[in-house]
Order: sequence, then C-alpha cells, then structure tokens
Amino acid sequence: MMLPDYRAQRARFLQAAERAGAQLRSWRHPLPGPHGETLHTDVALLGDPAAEKVMLIISGTHGVEGYYGSDSQIAWLETAEARAVPPDCALLLVHLINPWGTAHLRRVNEENIDLNRNFIDFSRPAPASPTYDAMHTFYVGDRAAADAAYADALENQGWPAIKRVVEAGQYRDADGIFFGGKAASWSQLTLGAIIDAYLRQAKSVISFDLHTGAGAYGHPMLMAIAERPWRALDRARALFGEWLTVLFTGAGRDSETGVTATATGYLSQFMHDSLPEIELIQLVIECGTLPGEEMHRRVRDDHWLHLTGDPASEAGRRIKQALAAGFYPEDPDWRAVVELRTQQIFRHAWRSLTATD
Repeated sequence: MMLPDYRAQRARFLQAAERAGAQLRSWRHPLPGPHGETLHTDVALLGDPAAEKVMLIISGTHGVEGYYGSDSQIAWLETAEARAVPPDCALLLVHLINPWGTAHLRRVNEENIDLNRNFIDFSRPAPASPTYDAMHTFYVGDRAAADAAYADALENQGWPAIKRVVEAGQYRDADGIFFGGKAASWSQLTLGAIIDAYLRQAKSVISFDLHTGAGAYGHPMLMAIAERPWRALDRARALFGEWLTVLFTGAGRDSETGVTATATGYLSQFMHDSLPEIELIQLVIECGTLPGEEMHRRVRDDHWLHLTGDPASEAGRRIKQALAAGFYPEDPDWRAVVELRTQQIFRHAWRSLTATD
C-alpha cells in the first residue's frame, strides 16, 4: 500500500479549484511536513463573496481523515452544479483545517491535540475528566506494562466502558490520548479567521465537517452533533428526514452510532457558537470503517509511535499504513459507496440552499 501524500493531495485540490474558477486563499501552518514541505489550510470560494446563502465543506479536522474529505471536495468541484453558482449564493471549501495531521498521517495535530476536543472556550475552566486518570497509564510509560493494564481493562470492563472515558477527551495530560489542549490550537484560530473573512455576511449556511472511522463499514452517516438543540434543527430534519441522525453530546450521554457522545469541544458546536445570529445547518458526514476497538488499537499504536518510536522506520511505516487503511480503506467498493452517498448529500443540500424562495 502506498501511503497517502499531502503534497500530491493538495496539488490535486488546488488544480480542481482553479479549473472551477474558484478564488483561492491560503493560511500557512508554522511547522513543516514530514519531508520539509510547507503546509497550508487552503480556502476555495466559488460565487459571490458577499452572498447571503453559503454551503461550507470542511475537510481534515482529524488529519489522516482528510484524504477522504479532500477527495470529496475535489469530486464536488468537478460537478456542473458546483461550477454554476446562482446569484447571492456561494460555495466555500476549507481544505485540510489540520494540515499537519494530514501530512504526518496523524489523527491529532502538532500538539497531540484532538481538534474535536479543542473547540471550547479556553477563557473558561476546561471540562474535568477525573475518570480518565486511571486510564492514562494505558497510553504512557512502559509499553509492556501499559499493554497489560489495557488488556486487563478490556477483559474486566469491556471496550464500551473504556471508550466512554478515554474518548470523552481530557485537558490535563498533553502526552495522553484524546487530549483537548490547554489553549486554542492553530486550527481553531484559523477556522475562526475563515469564519470572520467569509461568513459574517451570510444569513443562511449549510455546513459539513467530513470524517471517517466511526460507524458501520461503508456507511456514511449524516449527523447533526451539538450540545443542545439549535435554531435551524427543525429545518435540517425536514430537509433530510430519516437520513439525519441527531446527537446531543455531554457528560453522561451515550450513542450507538460509534461517535462519542461524552465528548466536548466538537467543531460543530464551535460553528453554532461562532454564528449564533444566522440560520446555520451544521452537519457531519461520518463514514464507518472498522470496529471501534480495532480503530482505537490503531490510533493507540500511532500514539505510542510518536511518543517513543520513529515514524520513518519500517515499523513506523507499518503503523502508518494500518492507520491510513483504517481511516480511508483502499477497498474500491467502500470508496465507491462513500463517494456516491457523500455527493448525494452535497447535491441535496446545494439544491435546497440555492432554490428560489
């Protein structure tokens, strides 16, 4: 298996955006990629910069998942509908909001931060995670001892109980897993700048955050994830009907979707908090791959690799291959189904947004 390559992926996106006639702007990341290359979050705009109706598509919140997201954005740019933007409408594509994670084939960013735990207001106390403390030893220290402790917990507590705790996020241990950070990340600040530059004039926005790795294999779930009901939720339900799964997150909540309900700091909630005055339909497309316990094993191996190993070694390359294959399977049927459904969702949203009132 060839490892995905950030440089090639970015080049494909920029070429597709230029062919579609998009206006392009880039935010340069302060750190390089694994080959010394410069890293960017790129923004492509088609249509009126002052448009009141905007469809937004964000890729790469979890870096390695960005290859699915980028391919989905490229495919949409190549459609006739995306290139024929009606008056007072715009299509806005945020390409790889976590470029460091995409380039380094990591789910997290350069600070070991899971961005979908980082989108909180750090002027307030971060959520506490006392139940995580006992499980922190699964991810640090002596690997053999950590593996033994983790195996014992799996046998005695079961994967669902571990998932509810460790995937909820924690804000204390920077070397731990699902770390939410101690301050707003570069990616959070960059997304805030993009919102200020492109969305403040909007009155109606349909937004997608693209993910893989949770849920049933090959099934792209359409989700609305937030901490509480929001202004345009009824409109979203009317638009997508039974295809839409609504998930409210927070302490003590649960979900059978594979997406963690106990977590805080989701990008989706940040979008609602940033744009409270507009009619925002904030959605997530989450494409299922392997079972949750197996995906966690691969993420955990990658976590250990960056703590104590060498990503450029042969062992490191095998771990990266397993991680990439877990989040973007090379199975042609998986990719075909996921592409078909993702484009269906985009088309349905776009036609609704651009329809004449």
